[in-house]
Amino acid sequence: MSLLETHVIYALAWLSFGFGHSVLASSPAKDRFRPKLGAYYRLSYNIFAVVHILAVWLIGYFTFASAASFTVPEMARLAMGVMYILGVIFLLIALRSYDLGRLAGTTQIRNFKGGIDEPEDEPLNIKGLHAYVRHPLYACVYVILWAGAQDDFGLATAIWGSAYLAVGTYFEERRLLSLYGGSYQAYQTKVPALIPWRGRVG
Repeated sequence: MSLLETHVIYALAWLSFGFGHSVLASSPAKDRFRPKLGAYYRLSYNIFAVVHILAVWLIGYFTFASAASFTVPEMARLAMGVMYILGVIFLLIALRSYDLGRLAGTTQIRNFKGGIDEPEDEPLNIKGLHAYVRHPLYACVYVILWAGAQDDFGLATAIWGSAYLAVGTYFEERRLLSLYGGSYQAYQTKVPALIPWRGRVG
């Protein structure tokens, strides 16, 4: 298999993930599956997404395994390794700003069993790393992706993962505007999306 064919196969795998994510996140899909899954909808969606992205990664791993690859100089590899570790650390810090149970879908199940009526989405969060960028998780994943671009597989993962994040950020901004309205619009004018060039705001 040529290197071009390997890249095409991996790109198609990422395209399948992006398409599947878009379809399941669409209103028609939610209207169809949410009544059937109820409180288990968010958890089911997340499980499907994790399995799908793992399948995409495995496709890339095995298709690139036999392909010739470039090498990164030792000093650059060391610097990228430091970037990778920092990306993971800040990702973990960013996750602390979220209700992980609600994000995963377990809170919805617990509330359903306990007869608690609570909105599925969290209130607008502008604390912690959200005071620097609107999408700290995405920003950290960008750093991790490009710090891992130390061979053809890593570079391809960085390219297609970044493309997915770029499209995802666009639709997430629309969703948040629809959800939080003027509050989010004001937040947009003060805090950058991904690069904290203004420092801490607020």
